[in-house]
Amino acid sequence: MDKVPPGIDPSVPSPARIYDYLLGGKENYAADREAAAQLIQAAPNAQEEVRANRRFLIRAVEYLADQGIRQFLDIGTGLPTQENVHEVALRKAPDSRIVYVDNDPIVLAHARALLGRNPQVAVAQGDLREPESILDNPEVTEHLDFNEPVGLLLVAILHFLPDEAAYPAVAKLRDRLAPGSHLVISHGSAGRLDDKGVAAIRRVYARSSAGEAVARTREEILRFFEGCELVEPGVVTVDEWRPREGEPVRTRTEGAVVYGGVGVVG
Repeated sequence: MDKVPPGIDPSVPSPARIYDYLLGGKENYAADREAAAQLIQAAPNAQEEVRANRRFLIRAVEYLADQGIRQFLDIGTGLPTQENVHEVALRKAPDSRIVYVDNDPIVLAHARALLGRNPQVAVAQGDLREPESILDNPEVTEHLDFNEPVGLLLVAILHFLPDEAAYPAVAKLRDRLAPGSHLVISHGSAGRLDDKGVAAIRRVYARSSAGEAVARTREEILRFFEGCELVEPGVVTVDEWRPREGEPVRTRTEGAVVYGGVGVVG
């Protein structure tokens, strides 16, 4: 990325741009690439986990569309890449409506530039730490009807929030959803990383615009699905969640792990 938008400090790594780099994208700066290299040093499988997480997102959106979901709310969307939520959803169900929400100015600028002319897709500014800023945002409520089922996507975002923000935010969002809505979550976990590796990852994100990273256990991730009926196979590594034929299902013998799951709101 050559041009720096106003208000952006390219010397401060951004989780969205780090993620973009790990996916093979070009919308990142030297500080993001350096941070990504430090992540890979701490967890050598980091790039594989990011790409597995992307495949999980695609499969989850396809599953939701197959279940009749036609409204998608993607919070913490990150930079647009290939096979975005709207592309997957609209391919499966052309009448779908999608709202992307993020608080990163670069993400918002890129998303609006890419999607501004698509009447079925909206882009809104909002912060997951303040769920009301999303639920009551006119750009969201004019596009989505919360009286009807919604697919809520919280993919690789909750591990940037401490417990006191993360659990209440998910509960408030979930409580606004109509019965039959689906909650999609993926979340980083320490896996087989030792304390030194976990500390190294936390240091990377402490220097980023996120400010922190929380590697929750599978049991702690399950708590986000309270009030939901888990879809089989439950909360598992993202590779293990309904893989397509031919997709890798890796046995993790080292490094960090990303867990994913889908729940139905009762």
